[in-house]
Amino acid sequence: MLKFKSIGTLLVGVSLSLFAFTPVQAASYKVTQGDSLFTIGKLFYTNSNDLMKNNNLKNSNVYPGQTLNVPADIYTVKNGDSLYFIAKKYGITTDQLKKANDKWDNTIYSGQKLNVPAANTSYDNNVQAVSTTKNSNTNSVISYNNNDLDLLARLVMSESQGQPYKAEVGVAAVVVNRVKSSEFPNSISSVIYQKSDNYYQFTPVQNGWINKAASDEAKKAALDALQGYDPTNGAIYYFDDSATNSWLWSRPITLRSGKMVFTH
Repeated sequence: MLKFKSIGTLLVGVSLSLFAFTPVQAASYKVTQGDSLFTIGKLFYTNSNDLMKNNNLKNSNVYPGQTLNVPADIYTVKNGDSLYFIAKKYGITTDQLKKANDKWDNTIYSGQKLNVPAANTSYDNNVQAVSTTKNSNTNSVISYNNNDLDLLARLVMSESQGQPYKAEVGVAAVVVNRVKSSEFPNSISSVIYQKSDNYYQFTPVQNGWINKAASDEAKKAALDALQGYDPTNGAIYYFDDSATNSWLWSRPITLRSGKMVFTH
């Protein structure tokens, strides 16, 4: 806790902060690809239920380009500021600050307004911020963070809802197997959002179902796969048994569960 030597010092400090920092109850955040109410809530130290209530949403589905009211303060950039300095000042990471403003370079200018997630507010400080480091769980077979887990669970939800639990884990395991393979990108998000001939590898990304919130069961299936449970025995493809693509059916089948087929 900061201690001031005199009332004069205190007043000067308050005056300076008021010029640079304007607290508000809500700021505007534009949903980007890969967002969900869960990840947005984590970013802004709130939760999905409050976001739904404050934005009059009937369900937890969001879509890229949608504007949401979020609990954040507004910081006005001053001469000499940097994203690192602003983030450090308010106890958040630079990545959080960038994400909150859909900003992925380091350029800022005097007078610019930036969203600062829950900075200097009365929001519950016990809510954990979005992790920007790799998960420290030594039992996981690949590195991941909270965003990766949520994205993987949403893929499981949109691809295998209504199928046996083994099929749900299988969907997540295919992503994990691709991350481990030299033939595919080396992170969960890059695998899920990979394109081939201008088409996404996974249909839910193409049709937007990936943006639907994941169920608790889908999250558990994703975690099980990350912990090393692979009922597919190393599969890197899956498809519905109604598929007519001869190339898919020609590959070695490693698991059939419900209507889903998994292959090498």
